[in-house]
Amino acid sequence: MAELIIDGVCKSFGRRAKRKTVLSDIDLATGDNEFVSIVGASGCGKSTLLSVVAGLQGYDAGSVSVDGEPVVGPGLDRGVVFQSYTLLPWKTVRQNVAFALAAAGYPRGQRRRIADEHLALVGLADSADAWPAQLSGGMKQRVAIARALSYKPRILLMDEPFGALDAMTRHQMQLLLTRVWEHHRLTVLFVTHDVEEAVYLSDRIVALGTNPGHVKAIFEIDLPRPRDESIMATPEFGALKSRVLDSIREDIDVIPIDEPLPATANHNLQESV
Repeated sequence: MAELIIDGVCKSFGRRAKRKTVLSDIDLATGDNEFVSIVGASGCGKSTLLSVVAGLQGYDAGSVSVDGEPVVGPGLDRGVVFQSYTLLPWKTVRQNVAFALAAAGYPRGQRRRIADEHLALVGLADSADAWPAQLSGGMKQRVAIARALSYKPRILLMDEPFGALDAMTRHQMQLLLTRVWEHHRLTVLFVTHDVEEAVYLSDRIVALGTNPGHVKAIFEIDLPRPRDESIMATPEFGALKSRVLDSIREDIDVIPIDEPLPATANHNLQESV
C-alpha cells in the first residue's frame, strides 16, 4: 500500500529581498494505486512540487512522506520519468535498464531477465540491443518508463513525460501508460499541461493556482475504466475537461481580442512579413 502525504509544504527560491515563494502550504494525499495528475498555468510550481516529492529539491516548511517514512532525498520507493529521456548514449537499451537495476542493488544474474521483462512490457523486446541514437522519441520515453519501473518503486513520478512528442505518438504513449499502470498497480503522480491528457489518465486532478503555487481545486474523475479513446467523445468527458480548464484559465493573463498590439509588436510583425 503506497501512500504519499504532502503536508503544508512551502518552497521558495532566491535570497533576502529577491526571495520568491513558489509553493505555499501544499496539502495532498494519494491513495494506493491512484493516478493523480497535477495541472495549472505556467509558473504555478507543478514541476517544483514533483521535484520535491522525488527528493531532488528541499523545501522550507511542511513534510513529505511515503508510507509514513519522510522523504529526505531520492529513493528506490519512487521512480521518476522526465520529459527529457535521460538515457545513457553509450549503453544499449537493455544496458540502460540494467544500469538502474545495478544501482538498486539487484544481482548481476537477475538484471538481464528483469530488464527484458520490462522492455517487453513497453513493447521494446526487439530493440533491447539498439543504441538510444537509433530510437524515436516515443521509443526513448518507453525505455525511460521501463527503467523507472524495473526496480519496482511504490510511486511513479512523471514530469510532462509526453510533452516533446507529436500528437499521434503522445496518444500511443497514453494508451501504453494506462496498460502499464494497470499491470503494475502502483501510485502515479503525473504533471502535465494537457488537460485532456489529465482527464483521460487520472482518478483525480489537482489544479494548482499561481502567485504563489497552491492547491486551488481537486477534481474527481469518475469515468469508468478501462478507458480508450472513445471516452473522449462522451459528454461526461467534455464536461470534466471544461471544469478543469475553467479553473486554470482564471490564472492566465489573456490579451483581449479587440485590444491593439503594442507599437513595438506591430513593428516587429511588419519586419517579419
